[in-house]
Amino acid sequence: MTTVRAVGAVSREAAEWYAIHWPAIHRNVRRLQVRIVKATKERRWGRVRALQRLLTHSYSGKVLAVRRVTENTGKATPGVDQEIWDTPEKKIQAVHALKRRGYRSQPLRRVYIPKSDGKTMRPLGIPTMIDRGQQALHLLALDPVVETTADRNSYGFRQRRSCADAIGQCFLALRRASAKWILEGDIKSCFDKISHDWLLAHVPMDRVILQKWLKSGYMEKHVLHESMDGTPQGGIISPALANCALDGLERVLQEKFPAAKRLRSLGGKKPCVHLVRYADDFVITSKSKELLEGEIKPLVEQFLRERGLELSPTKTVITHVEHGFDFLGQNVRRYPNGKLLIKPSKKNVGTFLKGIRGIINDARGMSAAALIDQLNPKIRGWANYHRHVVSKRIFGHVDRTIFSCLWQWARRRHPNKPSRWVKTKYFEWRVDRNWAFFAETCDDEGRPTKVWLFHAESTPIKRHVKVKGEANPYDPTYETYFVVT
Repeated sequence: MTTVRAVGAVSREAAEWYAIHWPAIHRNVRRLQVRIVKATKERRWGRVRALQRLLTHSYSGKVLAVRRVTENTGKATPGVDQEIWDTPEKKIQAVHALKRRGYRSQPLRRVYIPKSDGKTMRPLGIPTMIDRGQQALHLLALDPVVETTADRNSYGFRQRRSCADAIGQCFLALRRASAKWILEGDIKSCFDKISHDWLLAHVPMDRVILQKWLKSGYMEKHVLHESMDGTPQGGIISPALANCALDGLERVLQEKFPAAKRLRSLGGKKPCVHLVRYADDFVITSKSKELLEGEIKPLVEQFLRERGLELSPTKTVITHVEHGFDFLGQNVRRYPNGKLLIKPSKKNVGTFLKGIRGIINDARGMSAAALIDQLNPKIRGWANYHRHVVSKRIFGHVDRTIFSCLWQWARRRHPNKPSRWVKTKYFEWRVDRNWAFFAETCDDEGRPTKVWLFHAESTPIKRHVKVKGEANPYDPTYETYFVVT
């Protein structure tokens, strides 16, 4: 057991925070979440609301919510009140401040970050710490309901689900030659356009609290702006609210086009309609292009219209599987030999290499050890993301491109030295690679050591086992399932 020792006197509030027994806190919250799942399955919504109220008023729930918002990556980013909870005293004061009575949500602090295209900016709304704490607390009570009622093949912003699961489901839906056409769907400004009226009428949580968050507005350049639609990108609970709005689309499609139903318009063949969704990006498969254009796309547009949303006309396209399509940074295509292969997309590879070149070009005065320290997490993370698909050749191409950039970097640093000298200083034999980039440095104890550049090609290809569609991390039925997987 780890104990905390402080030098000098410890305040009563700090002592209370240090004395928290976290395993007991997790057990208390977990017990209530399991009961919420059971009540949701039985459609006992009054019971669900009572259990949610019990959780959001519990000491365990409040402590866990404060811990979440003070240990995540945004813990040092303040809201409009410029306040952060960075001491044990402030954390325990926040626990006691998380009350429903007298709570008023404050405006969001508007900031902008660049989108993936590097040209346009994405607005983010940063809540205050007290609002983040309230959102984290109510998310503990909302998430079990969302997981229980979610679409089977929804994978974004959900626990124990990943992009690899979504790509795996794409392979399962398209591996047979019967599914030939794909609707690539993208929802236009999803987070910014979700209808407040729809959320207040359908989201199973405290509607008084939800309305305060939705109507809080945002501050930009010291001017208060009203928020008429959407949920703020940056709020802890926003992904769960977006999933609430988009869940149900798969059920609508299944009811309209059951898997075993044969359609006259297809000559008595099955429609092969499957939905795979990750956040606001989705693909729908079908046997014919006409079915996607004439029936499925209008059905999706009607579903979204009820929620104040619409498809992006520029990003929503219908594609034949033999032409291939990009989804979550990977390309899915059936090749002329009949094989369905999934590879890293050209756009994803290009964006990654552009970032690597930028790091190397900016490192002209940097030591080789510092450069390796910057490059290795990038290369390892990118390779691990693509290790579940057909990536080996592309990994080799990426390694060769990075080597070329590093060779140019080394020659620029030593323009008067011969190539053999540069090779000896920065490249040597390692395992089965002759030109392995390395650097000499010192470890924590001051002893000389070598560090090596990570090679994407050294990442083993391992096929991903997709999570079961009905698996629920809050349901005790699947507790052993998630432990094993």
